[in-house]
Amino acid sequence: MTKKFLTHTAKFILVVFVLIAFYFLLAFCLSHITVNSNTPKQNDVTLYVMSNGIHTDIVVPTKNGLKDWSTEIKFSNTIGADSSYNFLAIGWGDKQFYLETPEFSDLKLTTALGAISGTNSSAMHTTYYQTVTEDKYCKKLFVSEQQYAKLVEYISKSFETDAYGHVIKVNSPVHYDKGDAFYNAVGSYSIFKTCNTWTNNALKACGQKACLWTIFDGPILSKYD
Repeated sequence: MTKKFLTHTAKFILVVFVLIAFYFLLAFCLSHITVNSNTPKQNDVTLYVMSNGIHTDIVVPTKNGLKDWSTEIKFSNTIGADSSYNFLAIGWGDKQFYLETPEFSDLKLTTALGAISGTNSSAMHTTYYQTVTEDKYCKKLFVSEQQYAKLVEYISKSFETDAYGHVIKVNSPVHYDKGDAFYNAVGSYSIFKTCNTWTNNALKACGQKACLWTIFDGPILSKYD
């Protein structure tokens, strides 16, 4: 009986290992396939893709002729941002992970397992900035007004709204920065849709270079080297 149990356990572990290896192999291969590689260059609106080394945000102008984000993503919902802030970084992710893991040193196994399960609710993390500097973790790109309008639509649809169409601030005192706030979002985080998958899809939505599919930040940034 013990021998049979050990045999079945070994087979189960092997299957799990093979599935995990296949998952990361698939992620690696698909992230190196570029879509929208021949998009004509436009310079109507300046955007950025920003990473903290693991998680990516899309950075948009606080306001221009097409969109004033501050009408919904209010400065008053932050600790210290005001109307002089010129850029807004927007990211999507697992709500529990966002609120319980301000630093990756705070990560708990239960939080990580909850995030990849696909059963938790999600949140939008927004951060206002005075200036944004391009470096290896922050890439600049330019889009047309038409492309930016598509990006605005994609991002807007990611926010959960109330009966009046207004975004819903997360009821939590957690802040990472003096210019940030959290809002309820649509969808659930999973091993197939991560924060970086959301960013990658945002780039696809506005016709910019992106990965066919990715769960990582690096392949996205590499498209703009």
